Amino acid sequence: MKLLTEIEIKELLDQNPSWELVNKGLEKKYEFGSFLEAINKMKVLSVEVDKLNHHPEWKNVYKTVWIRITTHDFGGLTEKDISLLNLVKDYFD
Repeated sequence: MKLLTEIEIKELLDQNPSWELVNKGLEKKYEFGSFLEAINKMKVLSVEVDKLNHHPEWKNVYKTVWIRITTHDFGGLTEKDISLLNLVKDYFD
């Protein structure tokens, strides 16, 4: 596994304009209709994320979920993060 190049990161951001590059990771905030909806989304997604064995940083406050995706062991974005990003989008978007 290797870090994504600057060109690959730019292409990834162009394809996912609602995500931001922050400190070598991708971040996004999701708003849901209620606390229960936000927690249920996290709960359902957590099962699939665990299968990838690549986990996001995330937190929940009331009906908001913040997600950060990066590969800590490599100090930035890798192919594993693209897979995780696509999974998050499938469940949250």
